[in-house]
Amino acid sequence: MPTFADLNLAPELLRAVEAEGYTEPTPIQEQAIPHVLQGRDLLGAAQTGTGKTAAFVLPIMHLLKPFATPSPSPARHPVRALVLTPTRELAVQISESCATYGKHLPLRSGVVYGGVPMPPQQKMLLAGVEILIATPGRLLDHAGSKTVNLSQVSILVLDEADRMLDMGFMPDLKRILALIPTKRQSLLFSATFSEPIRALAHDFLRDPVTVEVARRNQTNDNVRQVIMPVDDRRRRALLSDLLKARDWDQTLVFVNRKIEANRLGDFLHRNGHNVVEIHGDKDQKQRNKALAAFKAGEARVMVATDVAARGLDIEALPAVINYELPFDPEDYVHRIGRTGRAGALGDAISLVAPDEMEKLTLVRKLTKAQLSIEIPIGYEPILLDFPRDLISKATMVRLRQIGRAHV
Repeated sequence: MPTFADLNLAPELLRAVEAEGYTEPTPIQEQAIPHVLQGRDLLGAAQTGTGKTAAFVLPIMHLLKPFATPSPSPARHPVRALVLTPTRELAVQISESCATYGKHLPLRSGVVYGGVPMPPQQKMLLAGVEILIATPGRLLDHAGSKTVNLSQVSILVLDEADRMLDMGFMPDLKRILALIPTKRQSLLFSATFSEPIRALAHDFLRDPVTVEVARRNQTNDNVRQVIMPVDDRRRRALLSDLLKARDWDQTLVFVNRKIEANRLGDFLHRNGHNVVEIHGDKDQKQRNKALAAFKAGEARVMVATDVAARGLDIEALPAVINYELPFDPEDYVHRIGRTGRAGALGDAISLVAPDEMEKLTLVRKLTKAQLSIEIPIGYEPILLDFPRDLISKATMVRLRQIGRAHV
């Protein structure tokens, strides 16, 4: 097996990696890092939780090492690498990785995102950083106020590029691209790439190399994926009973709408669960507080919208529950990718009502994943019209006996 030492990274980076307990690179790291070190543009696809962040942070720091200096002068610390992300949580996670891997190099990194006051960020930018991690909207705010200069950016990274390149982000992205040099190295990383997104990415990549270490949209084999059919009116009760019955220390519960996150959080709290919520209507201070409580074990359950489906890295998270299937099947891949990370095992349970058959079909078509159906006793849906190949014979016998299955 190759080691990080075989990748020809700077000794300072190898020391930091070793201190984190890593010796062997993951497949995406092993295949992507050499291309990045050679200055190639890259389109990298891998499952969530497989080390994509280090796959670009480590080689970027190696490439920027010649510019590293302890000088306090802001002029000696221009922005040379720009990392754009779709969510605040992912921006913070990448910033933490930069601090971890760059602790032995005099390279400065910083992060800017919305939902918090601008002055502290402005002070950081004016002091100078070589690596800047940002969400697009807040970066443009700083560009408009002249507190950031992107004219010396030589490396651009789009993380979770499928979201960065969708139509919602394209206007901001085009404005940012106009602020940075056209002669640059561009790296795109994500767990999912549709064909239209790939075509769009190639519009501004120069002779890119593609690194795809797993079948596109493949889910992690370390995650046991279970479908639990349930009548919609009993969905909340089933979730509450599941949380009480299982011995999960932490459970991340995904919903589709912000209002449902609040309502479900209130319901679970009334039923004796220590729960926090995180969604787009929460300001950054509230989101940070909720996430800190969840990570510290003060809250065993976190109810979240898809704002937490990307970039939320919780060590050894044992379980993810889809309270309802997402509208976009690709979000299913990202949601369940919060568990089963870094080689650990995880459970992903989806509560699926009969009117969500179309969503379930899209998930199965996209992922080709091995799904199984479990129906807790007492929660048999009134009508069961789910794919027969997912239902065991014993379960079908039980359902027919109580008159809950179409024959």
